[in-house]
Amino acid sequence: MLRAPRTRNLMADTEAESTWTPTIAVDDAGPAHKRITITVPKQAVDECIETSYGALQTQAALPGFRKGRAPRALLERRFGSTLLQEARTQLLADAWSKTVDAKKLKPVTQPEIDAATKDRPLERGKDFTFTVDVEVVPEFELPKLEGIPIRRPVAEVAESLVDLELRRNTYRFGTPKRVDGPFKPLDRLLGAVTVKLNGKDEVFFESADAIVVVPDAEDKGRGQLLGLMFDDLGARLEGRSVGETLVFETTGPASHEREEIRGAAVKIEYRIREAERVDPVDANELASQLGLETVENLRGQIRLGLERRRDQEQRSAMREQVYDYLADAVDFALPEKLSQAQVQRQLDVMRMDLLQRGIEPDKVENRLAEARASSEGDTRRRLKLFFVLARLAEHFKVDVTDAEINGRISAIAAQQNLRPDQVRAELERANRIGDIALSIREAKAADRVIDRATITDLDAASWNKEAEAKREAARSRASSSRSSAKAAPKTAAAPKEAKESKESGSGKPSGKGSRTSR
Repeated sequence: MLRAPRTRNLMADTEAESTWTPTIAVDDAGPAHKRITITVPKQAVDECIETSYGALQTQAALPGFRKGRAPRALLERRFGSTLLQEARTQLLADAWSKTVDAKKLKPVTQPEIDAATKDRPLERGKDFTFTVDVEVVPEFELPKLEGIPIRRPVAEVAESLVDLELRRNTYRFGTPKRVDGPFKPLDRLLGAVTVKLNGKDEVFFESADAIVVVPDAEDKGRGQLLGLMFDDLGARLEGRSVGETLVFETTGPASHEREEIRGAAVKIEYRIREAERVDPVDANELASQLGLETVENLRGQIRLGLERRRDQEQRSAMREQVYDYLADAVDFALPEKLSQAQVQRQLDVMRMDLLQRGIEPDKVENRLAEARASSEGDTRRRLKLFFVLARLAEHFKVDVTDAEINGRISAIAAQQNLRPDQVRAELERANRIGDIALSIREAKAADRVIDRATITDLDAASWNKEAEAKREAARSRASSSRSSAKAAPKTAAAPKEAKESKESGSGKPSGKGSRTSR
């Protein structure tokens, strides 16, 4: 990774005067992969070395000499190798910055120095040449954006949906109590978890406080544990009790954001330490607590909320059709590496969108687990859309304002019964404000296409049937992908020189999360 040296602050005044130009040769080395040879002229090499010594001489305080008066020869003997290394690092960073600007590169990964030039030293009076490999934004043309066919799902909010949402609210505002078992749907379990990979005794991940929710009846037994989806989670948990230890085994999704988990044999041991069950509040009492006086008034408020959510879901369904159109209409080769940071970013954006649409946090984690379990082809499709939507936003000159970000945060806070400042603080701690902005930008870009589309109405029942068929097809592809991964021979991962970016996660399996409201 190309980084600035620690003495950079000592050279701040002279850096602004750096006017040298590197010699640059760019070659294609694969899909969206560039191999770039950069030559720093010897004059710039000498200037950087002299600047480093000059800065050190001004600041150095050695025994027997006043500050700034130590002889140059003494400084060279004592600090020569260190200063040359830092000057080299400075030149690497400056040369790369100039290269990006000169060639208008759009890197999507950190540049990696070629092994042949990785350890090449800096020498006075000689040009300095090095080679880097970097993946960049793929090149492609946008398809036709006028008049594409879009179907708009149309539905009325049925009384059965109001009943279901009222039930959820009685649990959301209910009273939790400790239980020992046997467990029932919607019970929340807390326990210690250990994860091991590929039959090894070494613990890959462990936590004393992993939360698991027993799937509700509407989930048909499917639920997530540590961000991994299990079709039989409900059957495994119902009827169990505190103190029991359960063992879950699965094959890591080929598209998981943690590279170590992809295709690995995953063994999870979960020891249940405590559990809680929510006693739902009476509907009349809930109406009184919320200042609505009667259950009918409460149902009216719920209906208004469901109508807003319906409108959001309708718009989301139309955007999904835009995404499908773009993914099918644009074809280009993706970078060969599925970056952990890129996969994680897609999941984070998905999380923000689902929360804003009013999906309950536990359901959001289930949807994310399904996304992790998707086939590699589905994941690469989502990554392709990342690049296409970025280009689309540039095409339409889409901007995101602070007011829009604050509005999205307020919407998420309202859905979770939290204050906006609490949600913002949590997002800032997790470095996810940028994901909010990206989610808004992508949605606005898709909306520009919808504004130009040919729209026909479709009853929501037919749409939901099609959507469920698509989800089942995705699950089938994911299952086939896991079976293929299980059958494939395991090979050792190649060592990496570059360090992970901050965005690639903490090294822990996803999905542990914190306690959230029901």
